[in-house]
Amino acid sequence: MSGNQDGGAAHDKALTYISYLKIDELLELQQPESDGPEHDEMLFIIIHQTYELWFKQLLHEAGALQASLEAGDTHRSLALLGRMRTIMKTCVAQIDILETMTPLQFNSFRGFLQSSSGFQSAQFREFEAVLGRRDAAGADAPSHSGMGMAEHLIYGSPARSRVEAAMARPAIWDSTLRYLATRGHDVPNDLLYRDVKVGYHSDERVQAMLLDVHRKDADAAAVCERLVDLDEGLQEWRYRHVKMVERTIGHKMGSGGSSGVDYLAQTLFRPVFADLWAIRSKF
Repeated sequence: MSGNQDGGAAHDKALTYISYLKIDELLELQQPESDGPEHDEMLFIIIHQTYELWFKQLLHEAGALQASLEAGDTHRSLALLGRMRTIMKTCVAQIDILETMTPLQFNSFRGFLQSSSGFQSAQFREFEAVLGRRDAAGADAPSHSGMGMAEHLIYGSPARSRVEAAMARPAIWDSTLRYLATRGHDVPNDLLYRDVKVGYHSDERVQAMLLDVHRKDADAAAVCERLVDLDEGLQEWRYRHVKMVERTIGHKMGSGGSSGVDYLAQTLFRPVFADLWAIRSKF
């Protein structure tokens, strides 16, 4: 009898799909604010919660990518970059779902969002910092506008601390330069040992080196092209995001105090890995 009881207890504690993935807790996280609530608010919540999960995964992959680059591991770096690019494609595809919501449907609950806004996403800011963005006050925002990298986040909060920490450590491009140096390429020492708290600016010496990489080092050139894939994916996501917002609210102010479409449009056509784009016209 006791054996059966013990077996039953063990069965009750056995890991299941529901317990492993915390499904019950997960399904309780969608809490609409609108009266009723409005039918389409559930889609809005789920899409944005899903984005945050993908941002978490991108940060996870980016950390592994930097480690593999600095270890000189070409094949793992290529695999990780390919995964990150695929995640970006998935993020773009999710906009198709969000665009099934008409402006009238979105505005039926928009007022209930109060001051919450997508630009407040700490994880996306952290991802931007990992990619190399360093403008603490925001590239296009005046100081104290609340639209900078971390300025809108609560001082001392874990979210703000993560963004600030990401801006204080090497970015993916810094790790890439170290990877290229380990393969014997002529990376300027002042860039290898630069102040990583300051944003990187394109450098003609690096561009000359990258041309040599493409001509003489097929493996390293493949890594560089995967970085271009990632950069292109991010730019595609930004463009689709801008057009989705314009399609939904036009040129209204953003709910979080930004200028909405105009603010988002300022982020377009700003490559992350500028040197890799600059060499296109030099081959």
